[in-house]
Amino acid sequence: MTPSQKFLKKLGLKDPETEPVEQQPSEENSRRSFFKKSALGGLALGSSFAFAPIEDVIAQSTSKVNRYSAPSDLKITDLRYAVTAVMGRTAIIRIDTNQGIYGLGEVRDGADERYALMLKSRLLGKNPCNVEMLFKSIKQFGGPARQAGGVCAVEMALWDICGKAYNVPAWQLLGGRYRDKVRMYADTPESNSPEEQKKLIKYRVEEQGYTWLKMDVSIGELRGKPGTVVNSKFWENAQGALQQWGDQSNYMGYGNTMHPFTQIQITEKGFEELANIVENVRNMVGYEIPLSTDHYGHFDLNNCIRLGKALEKYRLAWFEDMVPWQYHEQWKTISDALETPTLTGEDIYLLENFKNLIHNRAVDIVHPDLASSGGLLETKRIGDYAEEFGIAMAMHQAGTPVSFMANVHCAAATQNFLALEHHSVDVPWWESLVKTTDGRKMIDKGFATVPLTAPGLGIELNDEAVKQHLHAKDKSYFAPTPQWDELRSHDRTYS
Repeated sequence: MTPSQKFLKKLGLKDPETEPVEQQPSEENSRRSFFKKSALGGLALGSSFAFAPIEDVIAQSTSKVNRYSAPSDLKITDLRYAVTAVMGRTAIIRIDTNQGIYGLGEVRDGADERYALMLKSRLLGKNPCNVEMLFKSIKQFGGPARQAGGVCAVEMALWDICGKAYNVPAWQLLGGRYRDKVRMYADTPESNSPEEQKKLIKYRVEEQGYTWLKMDVSIGELRGKPGTVVNSKFWENAQGALQQWGDQSNYMGYGNTMHPFTQIQITEKGFEELANIVENVRNMVGYEIPLSTDHYGHFDLNNCIRLGKALEKYRLAWFEDMVPWQYHEQWKTISDALETPTLTGEDIYLLENFKNLIHNRAVDIVHPDLASSGGLLETKRIGDYAEEFGIAMAMHQAGTPVSFMANVHCAAATQNFLALEHHSVDVPWWESLVKTTDGRKMIDKGFATVPLTAPGLGIELNDEAVKQHLHAKDKSYFAPTPQWDELRSHDRTYS
């Protein structure tokens, strides 16, 4: 028995010569390289091994750690999808690899899964752990709002694979965590009677445990109330409503006309009506709980400021998306005129498009949707950048548990984070779409539980539940997608 074997036997370890451990690094790897890779994999090497032979260090470290794979050998082999009925239509993608590890991502609510499928030919054969490099190669195919859905879905799935390969949670790969649970905000329940609404809000706060709520303050609430809105009839649809979503066929309709261009105005009577709506909810909620507002309608910054001043006394947590995010100078004007915090960003793609808002302190809070902003790392970069200017970050989220958990990891890793939206609080089957890989509760009394040890995103799909809630027009379930394998273009953006 050699001295090395005696040393291993004394410690109760296996001899890597006679009992090879899985995924040993090659002999060409230097000691420095091994320690670097070990640190990435979450290994902690005791001081007693600092000067031990490298084979002893390898045997000790790998004998106690479940290394899912050799990350350097991973290759992407496939990209498939399934379309769920969450938020009407939301697609989940799965990226497969040559070693059986797969990653889950999500194309943002209301977006087309083909935004992701078109990227498949640009990913095949690549190492999924090179997340930033792959992101930079495909980010040119993203755009504002739903147009970013494919790029962001791929980025989520890559971090899921990478975490599994190194056997650490995704937040660890982003630099570590600031919190073990993530505060969420939810919509205030609506009802036909104040008594019923008060009962529902009490349930939301006391039973479901939410500590932050949001409500709509829309001019749609003024429908049928004479003398409250100027110039609304011109923009109403056949049902007499100001329809903000779903009317893709009418490019010049209300829902597709930016706020400054409608010339809709709110009268003093209209402001009083909207103030009464907010006052009623604020009285039901109380002042211990932040109350945010959203979905006002399409009207210009002058009316935004007047509405903001009419609601100042209710100490709202923020005014959200009062005008389109592109108008950073108008946002600056609104923010300077109001004492209530202002917020926008759910449709902004990439940090570079947040910079005008941040540099000019045009809003008080940035509000990225991780499924549009660029994924986990880009959203953390947005939060970190805003923090340097004294600006906080809340996070918009309206998808399946897949993007929800991607948001949880990002929120855990970002210091200036405030709260994460949960848009499916009252959908009874929503949580059943996945199961946690470490047995934890995904949501506990209004807070998301951060996976402390589960690798990647920390979830797996509950296949039967997802199959029960597929979109009516596409019941396929991660079927092969060979038609997206072939790369047919040269993608470089410069000569």
